[in-house]
Amino acid sequence: MSDIICQGCGAEIQTTDPKQAGFAPQSALEKDDVICKRCFRLKHYNEVQDVPYQDDDFLEMLNQISKTKGLIVQLVDIFDFNGSFIPGLKRLTGQNPIILVGNKMDVLPKSVNHNKVKQWLRNEAKENGLDIEAIYLISAEKQQGIEDLSKAIDRYRNDGDVYVVGTTNVGKSTFINALINRTSGVKNAITTSYFPGTTLGFIDIPLDAQSSLFDTPGVIHRHQMAHYVSDQDLKVITPSKEVKPKAYQLNEQQTLYFGGLARLDFEAGDRSSFICYFSNDMLIHRTKLENADELYKNHLGELLSPPDQETIKLLPPLKGTTFKIDRPKMDIVFSGLGWITVPDGDVTVTAYASKGVRVSLRSSLI
Repeated sequence: MSDIICQGCGAEIQTTDPKQAGFAPQSALEKDDVICKRCFRLKHYNEVQDVPYQDDDFLEMLNQISKTKGLIVQLVDIFDFNGSFIPGLKRLTGQNPIILVGNKMDVLPKSVNHNKVKQWLRNEAKENGLDIEAIYLISAEKQQGIEDLSKAIDRYRNDGDVYVVGTTNVGKSTFINALINRTSGVKNAITTSYFPGTTLGFIDIPLDAQSSLFDTPGVIHRHQMAHYVSDQDLKVITPSKEVKPKAYQLNEQQTLYFGGLARLDFEAGDRSSFICYFSNDMLIHRTKLENADELYKNHLGELLSPPDQETIKLLPPLKGTTFKIDRPKMDIVFSGLGWITVPDGDVTVTAYASKGVRVSLRSSLI
């Protein structure tokens, strides 16, 4: 059985244990393209089944790349760079050259300057200790920028293998499907979904007689919001089209709620602008700081929505991080949810997210 690989997730096909990765009924082996039961249910019913892998298992799989030669294409989610960047990638991939690809450009406002975004990405990568050959911006979903990137991959790989790496939910499989569709006309060759952890092993896609493109398992970052919400809420908080920024003029001692998943308290400072970049489906509610706790206690899952009832059962309590922002053009980032730009600085704020979800400060992306 070891030579049969699921065409959806890359797991080895087996017919003995339905609870383990790669299970498929015997009848599935008669088909030309074999996919496991998990991928079949995901593809046709959007039903997600857990798999018996730990987070470190995925990193160990990626570590195999350091023993080979090839081009690394790291995909990051432009809307969630901090959550989707893989720290220590150089250690996992050895001396192989790296192209950094910003996916989901289509959800950023159209007024954003692409060259500035590339420079921002280069600076952030450098701060994270990563030297890169080139940066490309794409939308895998809309198939924008795929042709230029495809030509660059051919140029940089020098007839060698290509490894596409990224965190869960970054769009790797969608990107590879777009590449395959562009070159062969085959659609949806690899299972894709909103849900973390779709690809379970290396999926080998031949480029020519000597080399292959490999879709690799998504690295799981537990500090992303995706791991704390229901499937339905994940669809709400994941932008599917251009995000419309919402600007709020706040006086000190006012609070913004982002559904009931995050909160920002304006503790001290002159009247200031706060520009919010979240999914257009995210409800934002303003209140006085003195009323904020009571509002959360009485209206979570109703006025403050999402979360839905399923997420409320999963959600750890909110935890605050205080930032004294003394320079202009800074972003307060909620990993996997969105960010707030503070244009002017000289403010003190406390940002709340569920315990385990990272809240951080960075130079403004826009």
